[in-house]
Amino acid sequence: MPTATLHQAEAHLAELIDAALRGEEVVIARDGMAAVKLTPVDAQRPVPVRKPGQFEGQIEELDPDWWKPDAELARLFEDGDVDSSSRS
Repeated sequence: MPTATLHQAEAHLAELIDAALRGEEVVIARDGMAAVKLTPVDAQRPVPVRKPGQFEGQIEELDPDWWKPDAELARLFEDGDVDSSSRS
């Protein structure tokens, strides 16, 4: 496990990065105390390209009114009138 001072890290950053990429644990110390650890970043996956309409005709909407509010639920939210007999 290579440990470098802040001054050494500034002077040899490329070598420390190479060591971290090889799988070595690289620690940079400040004032004699370990401060940070260099580790490789996982390879980022490319963001998939989204094509509008690619599922057109493949999805069936079972209830075209699914988004409409339920009258009873709306009443409870708006009036706050909850049937007290259902409470325990």
